[in-house]
Amino acid sequence: MEAIHRLAYESELWSQGLTAVAGVDEVGRGCLFGDVVAAAVVLPVGLVLEEVNDSKQLSEKKRDRLYEQIVAEAAAWSVARVESSVIDKINIRQASRLAMKQAVLGLGIAPEHLLIDAESVDLDVAQTAIIKGDSLSQSIAAASIVAKVTRDRLCAEVWDALYPGYGIAIHKGYATKTHRQALLELGPTPMHRRSFLKGLEAEQQALF
Repeated sequence: MEAIHRLAYESELWSQGLTAVAGVDEVGRGCLFGDVVAAAVVLPVGLVLEEVNDSKQLSEKKRDRLYEQIVAEAAAWSVARVESSVIDKINIRQASRLAMKQAVLGLGIAPEHLLIDAESVDLDVAQTAIIKGDSLSQSIAAASIVAKVTRDRLCAEVWDALYPGYGIAIHKGYATKTHRQALLELGPTPMHRRSFLKGLEAEQQALF
């Protein structure tokens, strides 16, 4: 039953004759380091991906496998990134919305309706914001998987080599103890979000 439940929003739109329904989500909102990454995914009408769920609920191995399946079967998919300097300038919420907008614009087909995880995108397209959308909509869950796998691979294969010593491949830029310790010892890199570190510095001054 669960797979059908995750298609409730899509089925309603499909029944109205819409075929280009895009799920949109972002990942990396709470990180101290690196880009916020968004994905938009249009799945074919009627496609059921049994195992798709909120990317945070899946093992890395399963996410990687589902990523390959999603990009192979999607009618269209797109990924966009907004870097830390922009996040510092416009704030993380606006940066997340910008990344989502760019992901939608990169689809290559014009979506007729957007299903978005608890957010709105500044585009003249009909859209539905769904709280916990990555658990309730297959399209949003697919977008969350594409965004998460993309960002995790950037952390492991690109950014970790660029800035060794911080453990980026392991903690993916989140504020773990290892990451905070490395920041204390090495200082921030150009890819750290300065606006996120202010609170951390105050916290560390209180601790040490």
